[in-house]
Amino acid sequence: MPQPLNGLVILDLTQARGGPFAALSLGELGAKVIKVERPGTGDAGRAVPPFKSGKSALFAAQNHGKASIALDLRSETDRTTFERLLARADVLLENFRPGALERLGYGWEALHAAYPGLIYGALSGFGQTGPEATRPGYSGIAAARAGQMGQGRTGQAEVAGLYLAQGVLAALYDRSTTGRGRRVDVSLLDTEFALLGPAFAAAAAGSKTPEEGAPPPFAPVETLEAADGAFVLAAASDKLFEKLCIALALPLSEDPRFARPEARCANARLLKRLIEAVTLEQTRSHWLQKLTAAGIPAAPIQSLDQAMKDPQLLARTMVVDVLDRNGRKAHLAPGNPIKISGAEDRSARGPAPDLDGNRGEVLRWLDEA
Repeated sequence: MPQPLNGLVILDLTQARGGPFAALSLGELGAKVIKVERPGTGDAGRAVPPFKSGKSALFAAQNHGKASIALDLRSETDRTTFERLLARADVLLENFRPGALERLGYGWEALHAAYPGLIYGALSGFGQTGPEATRPGYSGIAAARAGQMGQGRTGQAEVAGLYLAQGVLAALYDRSTTGRGRRVDVSLLDTEFALLGPAFAAAAAGSKTPEEGAPPPFAPVETLEAADGAFVLAAASDKLFEKLCIALALPLSEDPRFARPEARCANARLLKRLIEAVTLEQTRSHWLQKLTAAGIPAAPIQSLDQAMKDPQLLARTMVVDVLDRNGRKAHLAPGNPIKISGAEDRSARGPAPDLDGNRGEVLRWLDEA
């Protein structure tokens, strides 16, 4: 059974992190991704350390399996090639500052008129509309502006990329019935704001937000210290809390300060101290074994090196090899977290492209049309 997006063609004009991650997500589901890059320099992500064998490991992780062609969209010859690609494409993805492609004659309105079935996915700092649309934006700037840094979180451009991919899939579904493409407009600022969750709910209800000392939304959901290190447990429901009290031999489930979820949240700091007074008496492995046996969600706090060797993640093919052009293992990358029945969950990926390294292949593909 083929991958679900087999046959779809994505033109990936994006660079850095969020946009390439959106294209990669669609490529992992079977789409053909052609990376259109600036001649000479290409995607700025190519210059991001760390490097292995002279090539960016991050670029390899977010661009494997794509084809690359370098085009100068101010050159008439390259514009002709680009327009041939547009005629074959289902989706165009870009993350330029709003207005950049319009100045080249390839904005949404022009492309929609010329290629009515084309889906146009745009990722930017502040969106395609609003008084600050043309400002440059980065994930950290968006996280600060959206209130995320007030919650102790920094920005994740890849999350915006996932929203972009989700919007593209919705537009593809709509096109299957209408035949018309749509523009998908995703901004880093909007994405960070949409992810505020409990903090937004608290602020909207006039309550304290977490940075102002509000109670947590669930308790105990904590990082706890054992005799030899930290671990995490989650026992937010009454049933799990009762099991936890039995496992720790702590007579707290009938205590009015902790008997109900709202009371546990209001007294979360005290509850953590009482639990930790017990967990500090034994090792982390002791508690993880005991809590897991009791059906209480608990986990060690792993380093990234440890997580990359985690048997559950390995069994789920979540660490994959990125091969070089000779089929040798060159880099590692995260696997595809979307598992679909009948679609192969491969343990290796094709190489990340050299700049303009697939020009001949792409031009031959165009000639086949």
